[in-house]
Amino acid sequence: MNICLLGASGSIGQQTIDVIKKHRDDFDLVAFSVGKRTRKIPYLLGYFPNIKAICVQDEKVAKRFQKRYPNVLFFSKDRGLEDLILSSPCEMVVNALVGFVGLRPTLCALKNNKIVALANKESLVVGGELVNDYLAKGQGKLYPIDSEHVALAKCLSVDDDNVEKLIITASGGAFRNLSREQLVNVKASDALKHPTWKMGAKITIDCASMVNKTFEIIEAHYLFNYPIRKIDVLLHDESLIHSLVLYKNGLYRLDYGKPDMRVPILYALYQGQCQYSTYLVEDYHAYKNLHFHDFDIKRYPIVRYAKKVIENKGTYGTVLNAVNEVAVHAYLKDEIPFLDIENIITYFMDHHKNIKHPTLEEIVETDKKYRLLARQYIEERKNR
Repeated sequence: MNICLLGASGSIGQQTIDVIKKHRDDFDLVAFSVGKRTRKIPYLLGYFPNIKAICVQDEKVAKRFQKRYPNVLFFSKDRGLEDLILSSPCEMVVNALVGFVGLRPTLCALKNNKIVALANKESLVVGGELVNDYLAKGQGKLYPIDSEHVALAKCLSVDDDNVEKLIITASGGAFRNLSREQLVNVKASDALKHPTWKMGAKITIDCASMVNKTFEIIEAHYLFNYPIRKIDVLLHDESLIHSLVLYKNGLYRLDYGKPDMRVPILYALYQGQCQYSTYLVEDYHAYKNLHFHDFDIKRYPIVRYAKKVIENKGTYGTVLNAVNEVAVHAYLKDEIPFLDIENIITYFMDHHKNIKHPTLEEIVETDKKYRLLARQYIEERKNR
C-alpha cells in the first residue's frame, strides 16, 4: 500500500517510518511532509525511491529543493498538504501532524476516498462532525493511531455487545503526584518530563494539563459513537493497560502492552487486520504490579469541557483547541504559569456563543478569531 505521511519529522512520523521499513513488502512511502525540518529529505528520498511529492513549510525552501530534485514535486504552506495528498499515488494518508493544521488534510483525504490513519487529535476535536459526515457517505475510511483508541477498537472488535462503559486510561502526566496548590509554580521544563511516554513538547504539556485526555474523550465519542455518560477515565501509572471496555455483566476487556506507539501505528496501517490479543478479566486490580487511581475531576477540572464539546458540538471544539494551542505556546515560552492554561480555556469556553453544524469555513474563521483573542488576553494579563 502506498502511503502519504504528514508530519514525517515528528515523533509519530518517525515511528511510522520505522514501521514502514520493517514491512516493506506491504507498505511504501510515496509522499511526505516535514514542515521546517528539511534535513530528513535527502535521507528519505534515498531510502524510499518511489517518493513522488514532498511538502515543506517555506515556499523558498520548496523551490530550492525542486531544483535539486526535479523528478519530485515540492509543495509548501498549509494548502501544500492538500496538494501533496492529491498529487501523490497514495492509498493511505497517515496524519501525524500536531494541531489545527491537521484538519484540512484529513477532510481532503476522506473526500478523495483515501484511508486515513489518524494521530491528529484535532481533526476530530475540531471537525468531528465533518469527518463523520464524509464517513457516513462512504467517503474514505478512518483508523485511529492513539494507543487508547486502538485499544478500544481492538476490544470492541472482539465484543461490542452489552457495553456499559468505555474506559480510557491516563498516566496523569508529569505532575500527577502534585496537588493543585503545588502546580502554581511548575516550569515547562518539568512538564516535559513525561513518566512513561516519549512525545513532542505540545502533546506532553497537554498530558500534564489533561487537555490531552479531554481530547481523547471527544475522539472516542466520534470514533465509536458512545455518549459522554458511557466514557470514563482511569488513572494508571505504568501505561501498560491502554484502555478497557466494561460490559454490563461486570467483566472488563482490556489491551495490555508496553508503551510503544509503533504497536498502534501497525494496527492502523494494517487497518486492524493484524494479530493482537485482548484480555477478559473480572477485575483489573488483579494485575498486582500495576497501580490504578480513580479520576478526580476536582484535580483535573479541564476535563469537564469534554462533556460540553460532545453534548453541544458546533464550534466549542474549535475554541477549546485554538485557545489551548495559544496557551501552551505561551507556557512553553514562560509567558504564563501552568494553571493559566486552564484559566484561559475556561474563560473562553464559558463565554463562547456556539455555532451549530459549522461549515469548514466557519471553523477556520472561529479558529483564527479565538487565537487572536487568546493572544490578546494573555498580553493583557502579562501587563497587569
